[in-house]
Amino acid sequence: MEIRPTTDQDFDVFVDTLHAAFGRFPETPTEGGGGVWWAALEMDRNLLAVTADGRPVGTAGAYSFELTLPGEILVPASGVTAVGVLPSHRRRGVLSSMMRHQLAEFRARGEFLSVLLASEAVIYRRFGYGPATYTQRLTVPRHKAAFALPRARGTADAPATGSDTGSVEVLRRAECGEILEEVYDRYRRAQPGALSRPHRWWALRAGQPPISPAPRYVAVHRDADGVPDGYASYATGDPDYTLTVDETITTDDAVFTALARFVLGHDLVSQVVFKHVPPEHPLRRQFADFRAAQVSDDADWLWVRLLDVPRALTARGWSLDGELVLDVDDPFLGERGRYLLTVRDGKADCVPTDREPDLSLDVSDLGSVYLGGTAPSTLVRAGHIRAHRPGAATLADALFRTERPPHCLHWF
Repeated sequence: MEIRPTTDQDFDVFVDTLHAAFGRFPETPTEGGGGVWWAALEMDRNLLAVTADGRPVGTAGAYSFELTLPGEILVPASGVTAVGVLPSHRRRGVLSSMMRHQLAEFRARGEFLSVLLASEAVIYRRFGYGPATYTQRLTVPRHKAAFALPRARGTADAPATGSDTGSVEVLRRAECGEILEEVYDRYRRAQPGALSRPHRWWALRAGQPPISPAPRYVAVHRDADGVPDGYASYATGDPDYTLTVDETITTDDAVFTALARFVLGHDLVSQVVFKHVPPEHPLRRQFADFRAAQVSDDADWLWVRLLDVPRALTARGWSLDGELVLDVDDPFLGERGRYLLTVRDGKADCVPTDREPDLSLDVSDLGSVYLGGTAPSTLVRAGHIRAHRPGAATLADALFRTERPPHCLHWF
């Protein structure tokens, strides 16, 4: 078997092999070759597994993204996608070979991390990926959607709910492509865990709504000066007169509340479903009835894989000073390292050390805690991270914690 890179001439073979791996048939692209989720594939970054007689049996792809780290730091990140092996060739090491080949290519590009969305949660941890951001769905019956009066006065750090002075207008998706692209780009630069959406994704309508050609209305929020600073993409329909919000994009809680009030006030709707809401988002607590929002699809989203531990730890921002010795095992790549992490004034230094470790952990667990979305102490309690001294997990929690929890809602 050979693992080889693809070219533009391999596009149809790659797409057909990938769909066959999942027992599906490709949709028909729109005029110009867009409008399908695979339209934005980067063929110079994809791999084909080919048998000795030339038959393609496996695929693996990667997108070129930017990932926002704590501290609003943007770094290159390969987004792993389109991974599949034909049913006839599973359990033969094809997937492991492609993953090992792919990680070597990422390192050759000078990248220190990669990310993916896991179709099955049991697959990718063995390749060093760990779940790092989480998402959930909120379903709110309209008859329970009354907002409570805020009990605190606003401050510079936390404006009072209802203090929004902007406006909301409804546009069709086809009318506001540039607005969506601009607002999303501002959002993702400030949101830890968010991924970029390259212009070609918008141009090719590749992905899920509101990028895809699926018909959507968009509630665009404008500030007091008329500048767009948030949006909610939505559609209404059966069952039960449900309005479904694909995504709500803003980093301003008051704008989020204004958009939520808007869709919850829609006529001829029995309930509103908010997809991709960050865990612990304040919306649930803004209703007069705390049980108004029903939580479902509480799930992992972005998985992170570190390829260079010192570079990754020194790249992100930190909000607390401290020092930890981390013993990191990377069984898939056959590597192990012990590092002294020293944080001072928001920046970190990370160097090899022979000091006794404070924490011993798998590289997948380090990927989970890296963005601040998983507390190290949780993984200690789960039996995955070993704390070698009292207080080590508590210190790790404080160091890795972020002011704004990481969240990603880009689908790839």
